[in-house]
Amino acid sequence: MTSRPDRGPRRAGDAAGGDSVRTVVIAFGANFGVAIAKSVAAMVTGSASMVAESAHSWADTGNQVFLLIAHRRSTRAADAARPLGYGREAYVWSLLAAVGLFVAGGSVSVWHGVTELLGASSVGEDYLVAYVVLAIAFVLEGASLLRAIKQLRAEADSHDRDLFDYALETSDPTVRAVFAEDSAAIIGIVIAAAGIGLHQLTGAAVWDASGSVLVGVLLGAVAVVLIDRNRRFLTGEPGSAELREAAIARIEALPEVATVRFVRLEYLGPRQLFIVASVDLVGDKAESHVARTLRKLEGELERHPQIVDAVLTVADPDPSDIDGDSRTGEER
Repeated sequence: MTSRPDRGPRRAGDAAGGDSVRTVVIAFGANFGVAIAKSVAAMVTGSASMVAESAHSWADTGNQVFLLIAHRRSTRAADAARPLGYGREAYVWSLLAAVGLFVAGGSVSVWHGVTELLGASSVGEDYLVAYVVLAIAFVLEGASLLRAIKQLRAEADSHDRDLFDYALETSDPTVRAVFAEDSAAIIGIVIAAAGIGLHQLTGAAVWDASGSVLVGVLLGAVAVVLIDRNRRFLTGEPGSAELREAAIARIEALPEVATVRFVRLEYLGPRQLFIVASVDLVGDKAESHVARTLRKLEGELERHPQIVDAVLTVADPDPSDIDGDSRTGEER
C-alpha cells in the first residue's frame, strides 16, 4: 500500500460529546451538594445507613471528576504520537472511576455496616434530619438521573434501541456511568430510608446496619458492571452487526466500489470508529490509479464525524476468500 497523505489533525467528539459533559457536570453538582448534606446527617444521627450513603455520594462526586478528565483527554486531536487519537483514554479514566466506586463506595459501606452489626451500636434519635436529607438527596439525584435518561433516550431512539440496552452497550462511558451511578443512588436512598425507618419502629439497630451493607453490595455490583464494560472497550470492542451492515452499505454506495469482501470495525473511543475493509473496485485500472482511488475513498469515509480512520485494500479476486461473516456487523 502506498503511503497515506497527511489529512491534517482530526479532533474526536461530536454534539453528543457536549451533551455528555453537561450530564456529568449536573451529576457533579448534585452529588457534591448531597454528599455534604449526608455527611452532616450521618454525624448528627450516627446512622450506619447515612454513613454508607455519604460514602456513596462522595465516591460519586470524585467519579464525576474522573469522567470530566476522561472526556477532556479522549477528545484531543490526533498527532504524530497518536495518529489514531486519544479516544481510549475515556475508558481508562472511566475504569478508574468505577474502581473508585467499588473501593470508596461499596467496600466502605459494607465494612461500616458489618462493624455496626458486630458492635450493636445504637443510632441517635434525630430521625427527622435523616429523612429530610434523604428526601433532598432523592430530588437532586433524581434530577441528575432524568438528565442522563433524557440524553440516553434521545440517542437510543435515534438508533431504534431499548433505553437500558443502549445504556449498557453505548461506546460513551461517561453517560453510562452517570446513569448507572444515579440509578444506584436512588435505590440506595430507598434502602437507607427503609433501614432507618425499621430501626425507628423496632428499636433494633440491625436494620440500619443492614441497610449500610445492602448499599455497599449495590455499589459493588454496579462498579463490577462498569469495570467490565470499560475493560471490553479498552481491549478492542468491535462494532455491532447493525453498524457493520451500515458501514458496508456506505462503502458500497461509493461509485468506485463494486463489492465489499471484508470489513472490520473497532471502537477507538466514544463514537470513534476505525474501519478496515477489503473491496473490489469497478474496472481494471493500473496499480498507481488504484492506490489513488483507495486513498480518495478512505477520505470520503473519514468525512463522517465518527470515523476516525479508514483503511481500504483491494480484495483478492478469488471468490472463495469472501468473508462470510463480514456482512454481519448500529451506531453506539
